[in-house]
Amino acid sequence: MKLQKQDILKALETISAPGEGQNMVESGAVTNVVTFADEVVVDITITNPSLQAKKKTQVDIMKTIHEIVYEKAKITVNVKVDAPAKSAPNVIKGKAIPGIKNIVAVASGKGGVGKSTVTANLGVTLAKMGFSVGILDADIYGPSMPIMYDVELERPLAVNIDGKSKMRPVENYGVKILSIGFFTKPDQAVVWRGPMAAKALNQMIFDAAWGELDFLLIDLPPGTGDIHLSIMQSLPITGAVIVSTPQHVALADAKKGVAMFQQDSIDVPVLGIIENMAYFTPDELPENKYYIFGKEGAKQLSEDLGVPFLGEIPLVQSIREAGDVGRPAALQTATPIEKAFEKLTQNVVQEVVRRNDSLPPTEAIKITTMAGCSAVKKT
Repeated sequence: MKLQKQDILKALETISAPGEGQNMVESGAVTNVVTFADEVVVDITITNPSLQAKKKTQVDIMKTIHEIVYEKAKITVNVKVDAPAKSAPNVIKGKAIPGIKNIVAVASGKGGVGKSTVTANLGVTLAKMGFSVGILDADIYGPSMPIMYDVELERPLAVNIDGKSKMRPVENYGVKILSIGFFTKPDQAVVWRGPMAAKALNQMIFDAAWGELDFLLIDLPPGTGDIHLSIMQSLPITGAVIVSTPQHVALADAKKGVAMFQQDSIDVPVLGIIENMAYFTPDELPENKYYIFGKEGAKQLSEDLGVPFLGEIPLVQSIREAGDVGRPAALQTATPIEKAFEKLTQNVVQEVVRRNDSLPPTEAIKITTMAGCSAVKKT
């Protein structure tokens, strides 16, 4: 079959490049189309530099041409990345913590999606894989790591490091933990303004004897507020992981969480999205899946935003029970839950390695104006 250029262009008008509102022909992303017999070469320029965006662009073009024009077409897609030039970066060199290789922020735009549960299970799974791991419970107003790791009654001890007094994190299951929960009573509400909370976090970050860590996981509070900015001003975050349930209300907030990290003034790489409570499977019917909160919503959001989908965790009663008794469910052996968290953690590690291979180290942000981190309207 002899392919026609106009047919190819018409087919490409049905899809858009990652991050573009218009279709890839109208937006000017498609720069050239060459046809010869049943072969076609498409040259396209995109603004999203991520490997996932490039791969998605190639797959979408090939799939569309095969479905609309000719199913046996031989297609070559040349993707060029032309990221827009950024204005003068509003950053300073990050104050890294000696001995910590990777700092991963675990965030969610909305509360109640299981972010802390995911963080706790990521931590123990990384430790089972042989990594040295720490968790900073940065959810100042609702710390939960002491409960999930069965260390509610423990307290960090003071140790002398190079003549300076430091806090030694509490440790259980091979994971080092610091949380504001260690310094408050169980029935005591933390009624602090932003600066006070930021000061407490800085003490737990820089006055702690973390030692050598492959990963420091930071369990952030819900939303996109003061605590998040304080963390990102204090530390060079390697990357962020977003946790969401499949339902529309949670996805709308997860999208804002991704947008916060991707703002030019923050510029923290998003490692991917995790779909928690993806489906419910009763013990008596292990083959059945009930999509209580919707189906594959977070997976579809990751595709729309051009960020990796890291995996899905089912809604299982034992995960909640394990967290409540202080033994994360990922510590179970030979169970579907263990396998789900292992796969998820492997994907997180893979994205960290890929991010470190392809991008320079993240720098801590410096916000000089009230508008420094406000939403930017891109035209």
